[in-house]
Formats: sequence, C-alpha cells, structure tokens
Amino acid sequence: MDSPVLELRKLSDVPGTSGQIQQLGPPALERANSLAKPEDRDEFVAGRIALWHFAASLLDVDPTRLVPDYRCPQCGPGQDHGRPGFMLDAGPAPLALSASRASGWVLLAGVVHPADGFRLGVDLEAISGVGFDGFDGVALTAAEKEFLVSIREQDHARQRARLWARKEAWLKMTGEGLRQSPAEVDVLDRPGLQDVNAVNNRDLPEGFVAALALG
Repeated sequence: MDSPVLELRKLSDVPGTSGQIQQLGPPALERANSLAKPEDRDEFVAGRIALWHFAASLLDVDPTRLVPDYRCPQCGPGQDHGRPGFMLDAGPAPLALSASRASGWVLLAGVVHPADGFRLGVDLEAISGVGFDGFDGVALTAAEKEFLVSIREQDHARQRARLWARKEAWLKMTGEGLRQSPAEVDVLDRPGLQDVNAVNNRDLPEGFVAALALG
C-alpha cells in the first residue's frame, strides 16, 4: 500500500496568504468571503495555501502550474469542499491528498502516483475541542462506550478526541463524511486506520491527536 507523506504546519507561519489568495480559485474565494470572522477566513485561506504548496512540493513543480480541483461525491467537481485535488497543466495531478485544520494548525497528507482506487483521509483534533453533553450517544458505538468505561476517567477526554479523529479520517477517506452516522462507524480496531503521534520525527503539539486512514 502507498505510504503517504505527512506535513504539519502552523497556519500563522504560512507565507504570502494575502498575495496568493486569488490562486485558490472562485469556489474557495466564495467560501472564504462567506466566513464572518476574519480569523476564520485567515485560517481557511492559510490552510488552502499550505495544501497548494504541499502538493507542488510533492510533484516538484511550481505552484502556479496547479489549479485547485475539489470534488464532492454528492455535488461533483468544482466545489469549495470535498476531496482535495489539483489540475496540473490542464490534466488531473497524480496525487491523493487530505488535509485537516484544528486550532491554528493544519495536517497534510499526500501520495504521488497513487494506485488506482487508492484513497486516504487525515484528521487533526484539539482535545479541548471534542466532547459535549450527549457526545457519546451520538458519536460512539456501543463497543467504544464500553472502552471508555474500561479506562481511567482522566483519560476520557484524550480518548474521545482520538476516537473522533479516527472517525473523521475514515469518513474523509470513504468520502461519506458526516452523511454517515459516526455512531455506526466503530474505529477501535479497524484495518486501514492508525493514530498519528508524530510527523517528521516530531511529536504532535501538546493537546492534539490525529489519525490517518488508508484504503
């Protein structure tokens, strides 16, 4: 199975976001302009630019040769959401990509010249951002609830975030997203799923968890 390249970047360190925003294409620009909070717009744009440059680095091409081409299984091509991709010199770039933003960071994953049918999904979560009253009932399977009961209470927050990251990564990989109920997707021991604890031999920042799904 193809082995993905992973990259973790702080969004505030992504250079040239204001000067490169037009390169993101009309769908992304419309989505950015729809975000009410300036900080949300800035992080969205920085995440897209980070992915654009990441894709160019994987292919060893100038970023200006890549045109964003997001495709949603439900809505089709030319979207501001869905599975990320790029056109290279008017043809599909030979890449499988995934990206996830969380609390000022973006985690990127990519494979060059993936095998036919290869898919991947990645998810980054801030532990503090996962969990709410009733979370277990709507997000976890019966087996996952039993797992939480079996571990120390002080570990519950981290393990909830870990399970959620695994679900998000899996549902990105399949393309179903949250159209599939996360409470129906058991991720305790699902083939093709793995926790991401370090990127480029560096541990994730404190307070974060991540997961990668391959299929």
